[in-house]
Amino acid sequence: MYNEINLDKIDINSKPPTEEQARQYYFMAKCRELVKEFEQKNGRLPSACVATFGCQMNARDSEKLRGVLREIGYVETESEDADFVIYNTCTVRENANLKVYGRLGVLHGYKKKNPGMKIALCGCMMQEPSVVEKLKKSYQFVDLIFGTHNIFKFAELLWTTLVSDRMVIDIWKDTNQIVEDLPLERKYPFKSGVNIMFGCNNFCSYCIVPYVRGRERSREAKDIIREIEGLVADGVMEVMLLGQNVNSYGKNLEEPMTFAQLLQEVEQIEGLERIRFMTSHPKDLSDELIEVMAKSKKICRHLHLPLQSGSSAVLKVMNRRYTKEQYVELAEKIRTAIPDIALTTDIIVGFPGETEEDFQETLDVVRKVRYDSAFTFIYSKRTGTPAASMAEQIPEDVVKDRFDRLLKEVQEISKEMAERFTGTEQMVLVEEPNRQMEGYMTGRLGNNHVVHFPGDVSLTGRILKIRLDECRGFYYMGTLPEI
Repeated sequence: MYNEINLDKIDINSKPPTEEQARQYYFMAKCRELVKEFEQKNGRLPSACVATFGCQMNARDSEKLRGVLREIGYVETESEDADFVIYNTCTVRENANLKVYGRLGVLHGYKKKNPGMKIALCGCMMQEPSVVEKLKKSYQFVDLIFGTHNIFKFAELLWTTLVSDRMVIDIWKDTNQIVEDLPLERKYPFKSGVNIMFGCNNFCSYCIVPYVRGRERSREAKDIIREIEGLVADGVMEVMLLGQNVNSYGKNLEEPMTFAQLLQEVEQIEGLERIRFMTSHPKDLSDELIEVMAKSKKICRHLHLPLQSGSSAVLKVMNRRYTKEQYVELAEKIRTAIPDIALTTDIIVGFPGETEEDFQETLDVVRKVRYDSAFTFIYSKRTGTPAASMAEQIPEDVVKDRFDRLLKEVQEISKEMAERFTGTEQMVLVEEPNRQMEGYMTGRLGNNHVVHFPGDVSLTGRILKIRLDECRGFYYMGTLPEI
């Protein structure tokens, strides 16, 4: 990566630097000495597995974890029977927590066979005090626990873990620090996520994110631009600008700027072909942003606009701060300005107090807006949120029935929306070989639809014109007219 530092030139016998970036490279160098000792003793380099749960921001954090491990000398593996395993956790829904506990049981078995194995947990789930207490009591074989606010300290925490026989716990309640210039290992060489802000100030009544990710903190635009320029120099063609609510970017900067203004600056970067972003909160989506997207040659024709509920009454209790009518009006405004845009959304079914009439309002919005796709969720009670203590929790059988009806409606509309592109030629970023069909490649349109077409790995990372021959609901089958 463009901002790497030569670890061989770091004096690991000196005191650790106080400046954070230099400090973490210092501990990377110290960890690398331990890796060399491991290699001399075992005749191989140690293996490491990074497992990611959750959102794109977690995926980006995991790239940082992988980058540090690579710099230290670990060999990455997908097998959890490794010398070092780290789970980057999510806690948006209860199932995510249960999944982690279940997999920890498997890791315990591996550790019994390999006592030198180290197990680490980080991410949103670790910001819940009850989770940490449970881990301390029932999962004492875990070696390292840290949260979302100090992930930049990973190298330092790893070194402490490697030289210690105790469980290392380092959870910060909050932070104002932003430390980004550290190694990372991208999944794709031609596209990358870029954090533009952290945290959330919205406090939706069902959501635990503000409690585990902290309050909003925006990065300086110059730092974001410099990072993207470096990524482009390293072969990146597409960036995904990441934040819990990108539409509120820049409000806490010394010199405030809007998200639309940031997009305009990013668009000026030579060599960058595509710009994506998520997630947008409807209450903050401005006319300025719609105008910038409509005029842009690089911003992808895709907007993820979470609805959560179509009932104004439920939205009020959710603390979403918009009404059904305001949301529908906004969606119509976006489609008028950008007719070929793909609108996607999140919808929660079974929020406390939701009536059949409220649910019908949600179906009404789905029919009016006609989403290209929707992520549908059954309400998950998260301890510590206002909704968790609300009366009128909805019976499971009622929620399941509503969920099934919503899913059927969404899938039928999504297929109809996708059909409108059948027979057209679209620009596609070729991502990887298709895992199910030999001789086929998989790529992604600007509107985020997936297409499979005959081709070989030499096409990877190129943006090509593909004819969409057949729509199969969630994806297309296409052909390459010419190279």
